[in-house]
Amino acid sequence: MLAGWREGTARRPWRISAKLLIISSVVTVIGFSAICVNVMLDMRRGEEALARQTLENLATTIEADISRNIEIYDLSLKAVASNMLLPEIGTVSKSIRQLILFDHATTAKHFGAIQVFDADGKLTIDASTLDPVPENRADEEYFRVHRDNPNAGLFISRPMLFRGAYAIVLSRRVNDQDGGFMGVVAGSIRFSYFHELFERLSLDPQDTITVLKRDRTIMMRRPFDLDVIGKNLADRQNWKADNLKEGGSFAGQGPVDTTPRLYVRSGSTTPPLFVVAGKPLNAVFELWQKEALRIGGVVLVLALFVLGSTAVLAREIGRRAKAENKLEEMATTDALTGLRNRRKFDSVIDVEWRRAMRQKTPVALLMIDADHFKAYNDTFGHQAGDQVLVGIAICISDSVRRAGDCPARYGGEEFAVLLPDTSEAAAFKIAETIRCKVQGWSDDQASTTVSCGIASLVPAAGMDWSILVTAADKALYAAKAGGRNQSVVANIPKLSLVA
Repeated sequence: MLAGWREGTARRPWRISAKLLIISSVVTVIGFSAICVNVMLDMRRGEEALARQTLENLATTIEADISRNIEIYDLSLKAVASNMLLPEIGTVSKSIRQLILFDHATTAKHFGAIQVFDADGKLTIDASTLDPVPENRADEEYFRVHRDNPNAGLFISRPMLFRGAYAIVLSRRVNDQDGGFMGVVAGSIRFSYFHELFERLSLDPQDTITVLKRDRTIMMRRPFDLDVIGKNLADRQNWKADNLKEGGSFAGQGPVDTTPRLYVRSGSTTPPLFVVAGKPLNAVFELWQKEALRIGGVVLVLALFVLGSTAVLAREIGRRAKAENKLEEMATTDALTGLRNRRKFDSVIDVEWRRAMRQKTPVALLMIDADHFKAYNDTFGHQAGDQVLVGIAICISDSVRRAGDCPARYGGEEFAVLLPDTSEAAAFKIAETIRCKVQGWSDDQASTTVSCGIASLVPAAGMDWSILVTAADKALYAAKAGGRNQSVVANIPKLSLVA
């Protein structure tokens, strides 16, 4: 028990130091890792912001091009609708009428010829020919919209097959002088325009460009897919309009396919069509992921190096602490009995004396001496004498159990037991326990007994602990003079007066 107490006391400073060393290393590693993670997250946010800005610029540029062409084409539709009210339109020849109506009309390879339909939906005028083939568009959505709504303005139809090619139809209402419905003027923008526009852009294969109406109908999409064209996102239950507002962005799975992307919507609210540009998230963060792996690997290696160095240093400190503890134990322990030696006893009693003086508590001391030891040693030899001393030490250690008590080999066959905060009566009881145990043990070995001197006092200012030792020593001599194998309590006042 005493050896364990000594070992625990000796190791406690090392354990605290080891914990501080390990904790400081772990905190350092965590701190650097946190800084590294924060830097990498900032880099990730930077990559996302750059990609968002690029996609926003792309969407805005495409929207501006589409809006400009729609505006130009709409001017032609307005001009035709306005010229239809001229009085001479009904009296001039077809060729002259063509010049009047379509002289300033915009023409391009992607723009379909402008047509005029009467109030019944019959084709009456076609910019591409003087004698148009009869056809009726009364059932078309754009015709019904203008017929039923005088304020429809420019109407853009859903993508449809128009005159043999996929296109979107642009139309306006033709009113008479009184505002009555005269018919519809319509033209088309073929899908070839969008294909050519997208081909001019430098896009990755997985990048998407989606052109939508204000009601969220998909007018065109890159990559091209007829199964998607014309669908309305309002019909998608897993997609909400709030996910992507004007000028906003959204990262995740979109409404068309399952590939996670960063989507950015153009910010303009006036054009009839808007554009959404998308880029796969793995492409957005590809460079960041490579850099994050590189930095993370370096930090991991450094962290392992720091922790490994800490472990090695802790182990070396442990070895050194064990060596120091061993040296201290050798310097303060009696080699034969395992008790503390005289040097350690003097150090402990000095500390306990000062503590008792501060706290006004008693200090007791037992001085124990083996009876007739010299004669026994001369008769049975030194080895037998050493066994007796070891036996007495075991009896003392077995009887003194408090962590603060200090049993020691005082010199030769004499032992001392320091008992802090112990009264005279309690010290006497411990002394008798030791004496009886030695006597009981010696009955099985050889006839060995001990005499005990007991002293207990409360230190006062100006007193030295040598007073306590002197008193216990005189009590020991009294026990021996009284016949040995007994315990005697010192009379401190009388001993002090005699001294």
